[in-house]
Amino acid sequence: MPVKLVKGQKISLEKESGGTLSKIIMGVGWDAADTMKRGLFGFGGDGRRIDLDASCVLFDESGNVLDAVWFRQLQSKDGSITHTGDNLTGEGEGDDEQIIVDLTRVPVSVKSLVFVVNNFTGQNFSRVKNAFCRLVNHSNNAEIARYDLSCQGEHNAQIMAKVYRHNEEWKMHAIGENANGRTFNDLLPAIRPHL
Repeated sequence: MPVKLVKGQKISLEKESGGTLSKIIMGVGWDAADTMKRGLFGFGGDGRRIDLDASCVLFDESGNVLDAVWFRQLQSKDGSITHTGDNLTGEGEGDDEQIIVDLTRVPVSVKSLVFVVNNFTGQNFSRVKNAFCRLVNHSNNAEIARYDLSCQGEHNAQIMAKVYRHNEEWKMHAIGENANGRTFNDLLPAIRPHL
């Protein structure tokens, strides 16, 4: 049974998955909140589509950005992390975007992987509902942990979670911090205190 994470909670990925993990999937899903006014799937009440974007930022021990995987760069330079592609509307069931991480290939220089979601089209989260992120064991598709992102408000981004190395083990920290920015670059000042 997956862990339903709360803001600030930390878990051991191996303990929660029941064994050694080699690959994980960070899935993100959402729907447009204003279904009565949107007219077409994926559009908010203001007539613009809701385009949330999942990104993964790789940091070293000193907090320096080593790489990023996002809709403009779908694979890390070392090939250990892959984004499955940009969903522009949130339409459909399940994960709307996925980032796949091969933990065995993440370079030792990488201390933390920070997962963020931001609204590229700029609307705030009052226009978003049913938003979530979940961590899945790639080998058996079992959900390890889930975090509810549906905290509607004036923010248009959220620092979701950090997957990090601690004593030769991968752990996860549910950050759940509201932020503002259209891309992960805009969020870097808000991410740094969580490293």
